Amino acid sequence: MEHPERTRITVETTVAVSPALAWNYWTEPRHITQWNQASDDWHTPRAENDLRAGGSFTSRMESKDGKYGFDFGGVYDAVEQNHLIAYTLGDGRKVTVLFEPVSGGTKVTETFEAESENSAERQREGWQAIMDSYKRYVEKQ
Repeated sequence: MEHPERTRITVETTVAVSPALAWNYWTEPRHITQWNQASDDWHTPRAENDLRAGGSFTSRMESKDGKYGFDFGGVYDAVEQNHLIAYTLGDGRKVTVLFEPVSGGTKVTETFEAESENSAERQREGWQAIMDSYKRYVEKQ
């Protein structure tokens, strides 16, 4: 049975740090738990990361009031230090993250296959909000 082509959504930001630092803030669990939320009423109390092709990752995302929560995770397909991360989520969707040096910092571009429960716009807004949280965190360090 063929699967229909999934909608691909891209979010991005530019951070005023080197690709190596941008990479570390993106991939180290002690940093992930500080920025991985779409709004102030959510947080990531726990993150694990085995950053290598075939390695897995998981982040526990929860509302701060404890009423809602879910695990976000997958398996890495490709890892190119300070440049590319490609992974497959638990539901089979593909994601890529690129780290590109630009004047004054690093452009981080994340492209993901949309799921079918929420509108593409809502997904884009949610993933962009997390990307914006990442930028705020990185630039406070």
